[in-house]
Amino acid sequence: MDTLIGVLTPAFILHLFLHVAVPLLVAALFFRKDFRHATLVMLAGILIDIDHVAASPIVDPDRCSVGYHLLHSYWLIPVYVALALYPKTRLIGLGLVIHILLDTAECVRAGNAVLVSFSF
Repeated sequence: MDTLIGVLTPAFILHLFLHVAVPLLVAALFFRKDFRHATLVMLAGILIDIDHVAASPIVDPDRCSVGYHLLHSYWLIPVYVALALYPKTRLIGLGLVIHILLDTAECVRAGNAVLVSFSF
C-alpha cells in the first residue's frame, strides 16, 4: 500500500484524470449524437494499460510507458492511427491515439526520453 501512495502524486492524478476527461471532451465536441457510446468506446483505450501488469513495478512514475510496454510499442502507434482513420474502428482508434498522446505528454513532462525520429 505504501508504494501505491507514493505513486499518487498530483502529476500522476492529473494524468489519470486526463485519460478520462479528454475522451469525454472529444465525444462531447465531435460525437454529440452518440455521446455515451463514443465516450465508452474511447475510454476502452485505457485497457492497453493491461500491459503494465507484466512490468515490475506495475506503475513506476519514473518510467516512460511509450516504447516500454508491449501495447505502448512504437510499431503499434501507426496501427492505432490507422484504426482512428477507418470509420468502423474510428472510436477505438481515437481512444488508443489519445491514450498514447497523453502517455507521451507525461513522458515529456517528467523529462523521460521519447523516441521522436525513426531510422529506416
